[in-house]
Amino acid sequence: MIVAIDGPAGAGKSTVARATARALGFEYLDTGAMYRAAGLADDPVRARIRLSEGRVLLDGRDVTGEIRTPQAGERASVVAARPEVREALVAQQRAVLADGDWVVEGRDIGSVVAPDAEVKVFLTAAAEERARRRADELGLDARTVLADQTLRDERDRTRDVSPLAPAPGSVELDTTGLSIDEVVARIADLVRAC
Repeated sequence: MIVAIDGPAGAGKSTVARATARALGFEYLDTGAMYRAAGLADDPVRARIRLSEGRVLLDGRDVTGEIRTPQAGERASVVAARPEVREALVAQQRAVLADGDWVVEGRDIGSVVAPDAEVKVFLTAAAEERARRRADELGLDARTVLADQTLRDERDRTRDVSPLAPAPGSVELDTTGLSIDEVVARIADLVRAC
């Protein structure tokens, strides 16, 4: 079974997806980490990206800490708009998801990577809430994060290849004011209903 979780930056996708995978006993695939790693690569199309035990390896080099900076997030958004990069990473993601039970998160999982996912969720939250969460996580000013996030959201929504939008058949879940446990419980209910 595949649980696809999509949504904009700061909606809580990674946190919720990890917690949902633990709660369900599923594997977790962080596609955002793959794009962040590709953004650091000299050649993002040919980059060898491996996720293993919470670590992110780029061409054999551990970049786990490096990919979580705001600069890496910005580079990820830029390379993610390139069709050849998306094609290469989607192929890698589909290969990983071919076997087993997975919770996978990103921007186009339910629409492109795994359109046949049994459960599709589009996480969202108020822009200010998303910026506050990201600022708290990274120790940055919330106003600065909100300005950067607004630009990234626009770029993600308007890119030609796999623009950010809820996938057909997805359940939209606004996480504003909800705890992680509440969001995980709602997603687990969707899985049990399948």
